[in-house]
Amino acid sequence: MDLRIFTEPQQGATYDTLLAVAKATEDLGFDAFFRSDHYLRMGSADGLPGPTDAWITLAGLARETKRIRLGTLMTAGTFRLPGVLAIQVAQVDQMSGGRVELGLGAGWFEEEHKAYGIPFPKEKFARLEEQLAIVTGLWETEVGETFSYDGTHYQLTDSPALPKPAQSKVPVLIGGHGASRTPRLAGRYADEFNMPFASVEDSERQFGRVRAAAEQAGRKGSDLVYSNALVACVGKDDAEVARRAAAIGREVEELKANGLAGSPAEVVDRIGRFAEIGSQRVYLQILDLDDLDHLDLISSQVQSQL
Repeated sequence: MDLRIFTEPQQGATYDTLLAVAKATEDLGFDAFFRSDHYLRMGSADGLPGPTDAWITLAGLARETKRIRLGTLMTAGTFRLPGVLAIQVAQVDQMSGGRVELGLGAGWFEEEHKAYGIPFPKEKFARLEEQLAIVTGLWETEVGETFSYDGTHYQLTDSPALPKPAQSKVPVLIGGHGASRTPRLAGRYADEFNMPFASVEDSERQFGRVRAAAEQAGRKGSDLVYSNALVACVGKDDAEVARRAAAIGREVEELKANGLAGSPAEVVDRIGRFAEIGSQRVYLQILDLDDLDHLDLISSQVQSQL
């Protein structure tokens, strides 16, 4: 079971804060540092000092880390044209020496689009399907050949399909709860399917749909990595768990029901339940980015037991 650190910087974080978390992620033996791709805070957080761009952040971290994987859960397809996104991700992959992964979703948060003047099209899923075809098609095109695409939403003509990523294949992550279209896209394009903030039962059901969709697309269900994203709130005792829950504005019992919360032993047991239904990787949503002792505890008393 891989453990990855997943951050939500739109709630309020500087690049320096993210750098500190990424370096702790690397030093403490976690597999990867991922971040959301949002431009507006959610809920009651003040969001200060303001948003940071996901791919600019990852470009900086690519040069300041050496081992950990770097990626997004999930880049919003509404934010970037697919040809430009393919260039950005390939460049950051080169900067990292081949450690980048692309989580790509349709985009959903209308308020952030209004706040920063980003078009919010009504039909987003069909656009996402074309984006996946374009981004992967550009990367797969042999050097010296060109790539063209004539879609409903995007058209590319004789693209040189450059630059290429450092990796022979940048892993593509697709995730979500949708019962039909999401598994179909994952079955065709994804190297990893991520089930965000879901129960063991719902995760097992969705993993089954994705496996079936992969087989319908001519692949093996086992060709994909299956993962979960879950909020983490771990403490060495009840008082520490309560303190960490209060710091992120959540209730302990709610966190235990919907995430990974409690003592290290409780969290190890909970992760084990996800492993039993085929989850191979967990993204730990860390909401208090100033609490690096939290990461230390998870590393020493949770990760060490997996």
